[in-house]
Amino acid sequence: MSTEPAAATPSPDAAAAGSAQAPADPTAPQTHRSVDSRLTRLRGQARRGLTAARSRIAFWSRSLLVRVVVLTLSLSAVVMITLGLILQQQITAGLLQSKIDAATVEIDNARQTVQNSLSGADSDPNSLREQLQLALTEIGRVDGSSGAQNSTAGVFEPVIVPSRIGSDADLAVAQPLADVPAELRARVSQGNVSYQYTTIRRDGQAIPALVVGSPARTSTDSFEVYLIFPLAGEQGTVQVVQRTLLVGGVALAIALTGISALVAMQVVRPVRRAAASARKLAAGDLAERMPVKGPIELETLASSFNGMAEAIRVQIRQLEEFGKLQRRFTSDVSHELRTPLTTVRMAADMLYDGRSDFPEYLGRSTELLVDELDRFESLLTDLLEISRYDAGMAELSAETIDIRSCIHASIAAAAPLADQFDVQIVTVLPEHAVVAELDTRRVDRILRNLLNNAIDHADGKPVEVELAADPDVLAITVTDHGVGLRPGEAGLVFNRFWRADPSRQRHTGGTGLGLAISLEDARLHGGWLQASGTPGEGARFRLTLPRQHGGLITHSPLALRADGSAAGSGATPDEAAPVRMMVDDGALKPAPREDELHPASVPVGGATAALISPEVAAAEDQPAAPGAPGPAGGAGAASTDAASPVAR
Repeated sequence: MSTEPAAATPSPDAAAAGSAQAPADPTAPQTHRSVDSRLTRLRGQARRGLTAARSRIAFWSRSLLVRVVVLTLSLSAVVMITLGLILQQQITAGLLQSKIDAATVEIDNARQTVQNSLSGADSDPNSLREQLQLALTEIGRVDGSSGAQNSTAGVFEPVIVPSRIGSDADLAVAQPLADVPAELRARVSQGNVSYQYTTIRRDGQAIPALVVGSPARTSTDSFEVYLIFPLAGEQGTVQVVQRTLLVGGVALAIALTGISALVAMQVVRPVRRAAASARKLAAGDLAERMPVKGPIELETLASSFNGMAEAIRVQIRQLEEFGKLQRRFTSDVSHELRTPLTTVRMAADMLYDGRSDFPEYLGRSTELLVDELDRFESLLTDLLEISRYDAGMAELSAETIDIRSCIHASIAAAAPLADQFDVQIVTVLPEHAVVAELDTRRVDRILRNLLNNAIDHADGKPVEVELAADPDVLAITVTDHGVGLRPGEAGLVFNRFWRADPSRQRHTGGTGLGLAISLEDARLHGGWLQASGTPGEGARFRLTLPRQHGGLITHSPLALRADGSAAGSGATPDEAAPVRMMVDDGALKPAPREDELHPASVPVGGATAALISPEVAAAEDQPAAPGAPGPAGGAGAASTDAASPVAR
């Protein structure tokens, strides 16, 4: 007898220790992240498709042509169905009433025939059977042995039941007594002439039938006479009427819909022509006019439109001439003031250098003179820069730079002003380089203007500077928590010499052209410069630039609103603002938010996609899960630079 060694069973503790020592699969986290990213993309695509479908449905539901066609089709269908039901009911009732009237005449004839034929009927069953057979033959059977089958009531089957016997089974007479309803026999047995609808089976098919009964009394006995009228012919007639009404109703509804579509097109076509002319006029074609022809109403519309277009053309020409004169005056004055200002500057510098030899009040006056000359020179420089933009002479000198260095330089330049007013500047920058093709001088000017503006309105509260980027776009936000912006001021801040509160004292001594020049610098890069704010809570300015020269921007990596309610804030699509659509050149496009996207901030070289608000575009994407890495250069990879030399 051989024995085999038993396999040792490890204890639970040993098994747990072995499993703890087993190396973890390093590809598991990557697989989970890959699956999550694919699911996120699929959800985003499905959400975008659903949003587009809803937008198109909403657009077509507001179309006058579609409304007229759908309304006409709906109303005509309701009218056709109602008329069809009424006509079918009237025709069916008329057919049945005619059948009942004819059947009443036939039952009277049949009763008279039975009374004459069976007046001397014998009580012997054999003799009575023969007499019943003769009476049935005389009344008329289905086999057509009597002329009664050619009556106006149509084909019928007679049934005679003697009251003494009670059923035809005792007499062995072949007649369809089972097709006579018991309720009808009860009423006839009481001496009443009555009728009832029922269903009979012939050749294996169930067909409706009308059964009419009447009592027939003789001198020796009483009988019950029934006539069974199959309604197969009437049923076929009703079905033909139903099909005719259905086909005619559908054809009439389609015809009415087509007619309504043609009529609506006659109304909509001039409106579309007027809309096309208005779009061309808005696009700058001031010579566009509507043809004055057609009905009186359309001629009146065309004449009014053409008069409005001519008035607009005249006004625009006058404004253009005035603008040209204004720009030329600004340019000429700026250039003409440059030479005397240089002379005055030289004299002021000499006085400033020797102010220690002057009395104290003269030395102070010299310092004030130099300060005002500095401000005047800054204003003159800004005017010359605006003149270059107005003349279309501004050029972009793009170079590859790390935008973080530009941000650090701008913060260092604004640090003395921040220290003066006890404002802390907090930066949120990626740890890796964010390289882009930009004009360093112009980007630095944008950032300095935004920082100075934020410090001036921060009321001593911190100013936050954040940078985020993806492979195509970078965004910089400058946020303060000061006075904020009232509704409608988000677009006005970029106007020349505009101030939110003229009575408010300025700390930086700006010229009023900084944000206007910054907007032009952003547009020259093909980017966006946008503003948003809430009164008493602060304002946020967002600069969005393409990382490649000439790139097109369709979204922004950072939210425009400081509360994060817009794109990129992590809000779910259901919590985001509803998507508003606009029609441009016959196509549906998301409309920009009026309180966030200044019309002038859309890049000149931007195509159709540039009209899409960043919030609308990014709100369709699924937000990243908590703790998941953000996009390249995004907030997920950023760190708060609390140890910055400027931060305190």
